[in-house]
Amino acid sequence: MTIRRLFIAEKPDLAKAIRDGLGGGKSQDGYFQCGQDAVTWCFGHMLQLCDPEDYDAKYKKWNMADLPFSHVPWKKKVASDKKDQVKKIMALLKQAREVVHAGDPDDEGQLLIDELLEFAKCTLPVKRVLINDNNLKVVQKALANLRDNQEFAPLSAAAEARSVGDQLYGYNLTRAYTLKAQNQGHQGVLSVGRVQTPILGLVVRRCRLNASHQKSFYYSVTGDFDIQGLNFNGRYLVKDTDTVDEKKRLLDEAQAKQIAKDATGHTAILASVKTEAKQTPPPLPYNLLKLQTDASRKFGMKPDQVKTITQNLREKYKLITYNRSDCEYLSDEQHGDVPGVLAAIGQTAPVFANLIGKSDPSIKSRAFNSAKVSAHHAIIPTEATADLNKLTDAEQKIYLLIARAYIAQFFPNYCYDRTDILINVGKHQFTASAEVPTRMGWKVLYKNDQDNEDLAQDDHILACDLRTLKQHDQGQCIKAIAEKKETKPPALYTIATLLSDLTRVAKYVKDERLRKTLVDKDKDKQGEHGGIGTPATRDSIIKTLFDRGFLAEQGKSIVSTPIGEKLYDALPDQAKYPDMTAIWHEQQKALKTKQDVVGFVQNLMSYIGREVESVKQSGSVKLADSVPCPKCTKPMNRIAIPGKQAFWGCSDRAGCKTTLPDAGGKPGQPKPKAAVSAQFKCQACGNGLIRRTGKKGKKAYAFWGCSGYPACKQSYEDKLGKPVIAGTPDDKNFSFNPVPDPTHLV
Repeated sequence: MTIRRLFIAEKPDLAKAIRDGLGGGKSQDGYFQCGQDAVTWCFGHMLQLCDPEDYDAKYKKWNMADLPFSHVPWKKKVASDKKDQVKKIMALLKQAREVVHAGDPDDEGQLLIDELLEFAKCTLPVKRVLINDNNLKVVQKALANLRDNQEFAPLSAAAEARSVGDQLYGYNLTRAYTLKAQNQGHQGVLSVGRVQTPILGLVVRRCRLNASHQKSFYYSVTGDFDIQGLNFNGRYLVKDTDTVDEKKRLLDEAQAKQIAKDATGHTAILASVKTEAKQTPPPLPYNLLKLQTDASRKFGMKPDQVKTITQNLREKYKLITYNRSDCEYLSDEQHGDVPGVLAAIGQTAPVFANLIGKSDPSIKSRAFNSAKVSAHHAIIPTEATADLNKLTDAEQKIYLLIARAYIAQFFPNYCYDRTDILINVGKHQFTASAEVPTRMGWKVLYKNDQDNEDLAQDDHILACDLRTLKQHDQGQCIKAIAEKKETKPPALYTIATLLSDLTRVAKYVKDERLRKTLVDKDKDKQGEHGGIGTPATRDSIIKTLFDRGFLAEQGKSIVSTPIGEKLYDALPDQAKYPDMTAIWHEQQKALKTKQDVVGFVQNLMSYIGREVESVKQSGSVKLADSVPCPKCTKPMNRIAIPGKQAFWGCSDRAGCKTTLPDAGGKPGQPKPKAAVSAQFKCQACGNGLIRRTGKKGKKAYAFWGCSGYPACKQSYEDKLGKPVIAGTPDDKNFSFNPVPDPTHLV
């Protein structure tokens, strides 16, 4: 069979949309047959860069002498779980006359199909279709506008350079710092990465700023006014001659008290009154980062948990669209789907049925703007339905958040009257502002979500009606007070605030040119203002920092651990600030071909080589002040195993097996030793017995073991807190349970 055009889509959903755009087709094994055309699909990246040991088995063992590691040209291999589909694509390519590249319209999407075609040594003509919305009309329009794939080679080159660069940078510096630290007995991996390490840097610097904050004071003057029968508060408006800080806050206590004294009891005259009708549009639908931020704020969910939940909602239940989007906008064509989507939400989540009935599907909010849709549109509900009760509690919460944001698009803007007044009291001036809602609009959906930043209101806005006041109205400043206030340190990060800051890290770049480069990188991305990482990777990177023991949770706050701070101090500035991403982006803008990528990698290896040599020549990488083992006094090491509770173990693993629990990145107090009973003795050796607990599966049980373990492995059943020993009244109930492996003892 000859295939006229073989469409290769980035994911199955897109393949189905292309099939429908071509007029439908028959489902085959790994593809759709659409007349003379065929549509097959990938599952994201089908290939991955080879690991060091794939080039030479010696690299499996970490050895400082083997660093820096580099192979040009680099090799790729098929991901182990995607081999079957790759075989099917390879077979289809042999039957095709032309290929149509249907990766996502961004650099990663471009690379994803390009690298597969290169891996297959494909020499066929290749066209490019750009689809960022699976809406039928959008797909049909894109299919009628195929372009030469070669036009997009620079996108592929940039993505490949970043991928290869990240691997070489991470492999070399991670191994170098880890091996150096092992010289002082450190256990565990000291991972270093282009994105991971600057994120660690953000948290370390914030913690240090918070801890080193020097307490200082400022003064605010507030007046209680009565004008035309209205009682309200006004704030003192500082003058150029006042002693103030950079935030225009009064610093002189005597001056503040004098202002309050001058105003108290004196006539107040309105110098100006301005009332303006204003409105606020509904919050945009979610992208992944905004969804993770809200889920953390409202439900305490971790970012990786939210990504997993949205994956289930999309793949298992078909309830939402593509879940890793970085976009908050929808295409104009999607407005035609509104009635069907609202109906599906109402059926799946009856709690919204009443509000959906009050919505107006004809409203076209600012969210519907094809020009602002990037590689994917915002995350919204689909027209699929499900029984909400069959979803987990967490899945329900996330679906309802996504649904609420979508429904809000079909409510009117929130409307209010804003009144600003200026008050003269002798030689001083005070200001006051108030807002009065005139139409709640979309806010009716957010009444119980008052800590939502979309609802945030200036603390100085008064909830009273000042609209009746007029210029020259007079009254009195009943009393003015000068209040002493303490400056606050920079707040520690939470998951929500850290995620938000990752979209605008350019503000922390020291070099002005690099800062601008980082901002320019995101000029066409909504919600990104010079960020690092992507919505699809940030959560896993943050999780790695926790798993490695570099970050820890302190209540709702995120703090750096001693190990994380010592690693931060050992690294060069370029590694722990976002500068590296800016430098790479600047260089990648000039990449056009594979050979350009080779040049980029060779230049990068020169930098990596210098850094590795610096680590080799340094005396040590001191990670923490030595914590002596309470038993043998040798250094303790923090051991973090992904998915398990971190703990501290003696560095002399052969001679001393002492362990301590982890307490916020520091060794905690040892668990109290089980008491040896003076009353109950082992019938085999005469030593005292110890009551212990063990587990069979998830079920806990108690038993009594000999204190002479492991020399004596005798054990006894527990009954009502006592051992069942031969010759006792309970002997008939005795059943021997061998002592479990001590590693399972609780």
